[in-house]
Amino acid sequence: MKKINLNKPDIREKSLKFGMSYPFDEELVMLILGSGSKQVPIEIMSEKIIDVLDCSDANEIVKNLMQIKGVGESKALAVAAALELGRRRSRHLRAPIKTPQDILSFVRNYSVSQKEHFLVVTLNGGHEIIQIHCVSVGTLNKTLIHPREVFELAIKENAAAIILCHNHPSGNCNPSSEDIETTRTLLEASFIMGIKILDHIIIDCENYFSFVEHNLLFLDE
Repeated sequence: MKKINLNKPDIREKSLKFGMSYPFDEELVMLILGSGSKQVPIEIMSEKIIDVLDCSDANEIVKNLMQIKGVGESKALAVAAALELGRRRSRHLRAPIKTPQDILSFVRNYSVSQKEHFLVVTLNGGHEIIQIHCVSVGTLNKTLIHPREVFELAIKENAAAIILCHNHPSGNCNPSSEDIETTRTLLEASFIMGIKILDHIIIDCENYFSFVEHNLLFLDE
């Protein structure tokens, strides 16, 4: 039987020293909640929360957590939010990308932002996602991209290819002249670096624009 360290400050110290892979699941919940209630100590509450998580469907987690004594709406939402954040941050890992639509579910959350985000998706030789990076956040309809930032990430991760993606806060996902020129510059750099750009995808809340699907991913001879 695994032993839970009931000394919450000690959990914090060891997590900082050894990393977040150190704590047990119950201890991670203790870190998320910070404290229990007057009736239920944090260590007991965390054990009960893990039991509920083990047997709850995703859409019932908040409701089931609130049935635990001492767990109100705020604590239930905090745990559910932590689970959702972890899911969003890791679900793309090793996902194969074969078409532009395959990447959309992993970047669609950026479509509602009022600022333009430029993303670089690094992929291995099998065109599976290594990581999704935001390399630039600009003001409305304007962001600055330099090949150095784009390919530095790909080199560090030994990526075989990348996909470019950014959102258009305006709601019109058609590329601007700046988008086309930026893509052309990055394509030129990709030939030098030997890291292929598979596509540049622009997203808004409802639609997307793929440079590949519109035959725009090319260089003039």
